[in-house]
Amino acid sequence: MSTMISQSIESQDSSANEYASRNRKRLLLISYHFPPVGGAGVQRPVKFVKYLRRFGWDVSVLMAANPSVPVFDNSLLVDIPEDTLLERARTWEPDYALKKNVAAQKSSGQRTGLLTPVKSACRKAIKAGAGLLLQPDAQILWYPNALKAGKKLLRSLPHDAIMATAPPYSNLILAKKLKQIFQIPFIADFRDEWDLSSKYLENHQQDRISNLIQTHLQKSVMKASDAIVATTQASTERLLSRAHQFGTDAIGKCIYNGFDQDDFDLLEELDLPQRSSDTPKRFRIIYTGTLWNLTTVEPLVKAVESIHQVNPELLNKLEFQFIGRKTPEQLTLLERIHQTDCTLVTEEYCAHQEALKKMGTADALCLLLSDVEGANRVAPAKLFEYLATKREILSITPAGETAHILNGFWPAGNFRADDTEEIALWLTERLNSQTASSISNPEKIDQFNRESQAGELAELLGELVQNHT
Repeated sequence: MSTMISQSIESQDSSANEYASRNRKRLLLISYHFPPVGGAGVQRPVKFVKYLRRFGWDVSVLMAANPSVPVFDNSLLVDIPEDTLLERARTWEPDYALKKNVAAQKSSGQRTGLLTPVKSACRKAIKAGAGLLLQPDAQILWYPNALKAGKKLLRSLPHDAIMATAPPYSNLILAKKLKQIFQIPFIADFRDEWDLSSKYLENHQQDRISNLIQTHLQKSVMKASDAIVATTQASTERLLSRAHQFGTDAIGKCIYNGFDQDDFDLLEELDLPQRSSDTPKRFRIIYTGTLWNLTTVEPLVKAVESIHQVNPELLNKLEFQFIGRKTPEQLTLLERIHQTDCTLVTEEYCAHQEALKKMGTADALCLLLSDVEGANRVAPAKLFEYLATKREILSITPAGETAHILNGFWPAGNFRADDTEEIALWLTERLNSQTASSISNPEKIDQFNRESQAGELAELLGELVQNHT
């Protein structure tokens, strides 16, 4: 199902002739998640689509027609240029509401009757079998229809390159197949490293056979890639090294996630929510995004509990807001904050523009990254929008790329997970003064502008196309 945002493509032959007469290039972007799907992972592909046109590249997007996802965000549609070609293909996945209900039934722990052990064993066997079939992820059920749609599109309209963004890694499997058929350059864009996602992703099946399948699939993708792009320097080096082990001569490039200045220009035109004059002044710290095993709130909770033991009344001056999805384990940790005098506000996912507005009301923004193997190579996407707000950042991350970036802007608020007393001291100083510190080197933030990053991608695409001809 192929559509233009503002108009239907009724004559592909006419489009092809027009394309041939222009000195422009066209990219096929494969992204299962695309607006109106919401979430942090959608920001990167949609901003590439928005800005690549300024560098001579038109974009066709191959996306899921009925994505099985937890959140939608119609506000992101404004970023898609009107003449963007959207090719939609249906997935055979069950609706997300059904997935959620099944997960809820499983977590409820309700087991009745003498056959419960048998039923339990059957469920485990079915789950294991499904896990082996749905490789590299459940979105492989999108592959058959998406491949058909992709072949039809590439045969009807000339394209100069293919880029697939992952996760889900099924996007890469699809792009590899299309590259093999049509012999045009292929960029694999890793928003997260494949191995790290396999290790830490919730509900991901961990067994020897699954790991062997994942390795084989990753090898096949990397061998077919002409370029590998990642979101940090360290991840780029790691992925490129792995690709070379697999026998590919792909080139690598780091293109960070970033911020869109248009979003912040719009924010300045809006009236930010004002605190009521009747509300006691509190130092407000806001966290946006998912709380899960890779972004655990535990170090921050321990620091609050440390203050509670020494000076509990001081916490009357502190307010936390956690906006986004939270796993049950993280909700349990947040409950410990309720045992103190700190004010705690929790909300579920909200639209991107609304999240930016909330950031604008913060005295400080909180960034969390668990101290686990490989996390030193990660830079959360929200980091760059945090920087763009110029609000002080309290970061609890392992030593690595995120910490290095933050040291250039907010070195005083950059801590490791075991720095409980140092974090408590930072909080105590802010609560006593009720003021935040100023950013260092604000002029350096512009290097993370989404438009500049699209320019880097356009440069890479141009190099690949030139080498291919």
